[in-house]
Amino acid sequence: MTEELRAYGAGIVTEPPRRTVIVSSMASDSHTWNLVYLELLVGELGFDVVNLGACVPDELLESECLSRRPAMLVLSSVNGHGHQDGLRVIRRLRALPELRGLPVVIGGKLGVGGALTAEETAQLLLAGFDAVFDDQQGAGAFRRFAATLPAGVTQVEA
Repeated sequence: MTEELRAYGAGIVTEPPRRTVIVSSMASDSHTWNLVYLELLVGELGFDVVNLGACVPDELLESECLSRRPAMLVLSSVNGHGHQDGLRVIRRLRALPELRGLPVVIGGKLGVGGALTAEETAQLLLAGFDAVFDDQQGAGAFRRFAATLPAGVTQVEA
């Protein structure tokens, strides 16, 4: 018997199960480096990550969220069409009763003309996103948001 087991009355100590987060682009975005970065970041926050990759059709996002029941869906855009694609995707997801409570965030280069206006950001939030992170923000804002999710996050650095 090891010292660790004796210290806990010879019982087996297990960690609570980790929640899953889905990381994905949207149908028009073929970039992948951002998804690799997000996969690593979300994993460091204590979640298991399913990375759906680039050019993900809306139907696949929907079916993966329905079947996996993730703790959060993280959508990323690099091509600048995140605002447009994001509105379409979130409306589709929020139309499903099973996904209305799913935390969904979007980030990256969301507009072709640079950073989104306050009005465009408000459109995304009103459509159903829980948070919007443009490419000018650091990872700190995302880390703070992830810390509000049940299970998964053990330590958050600013």
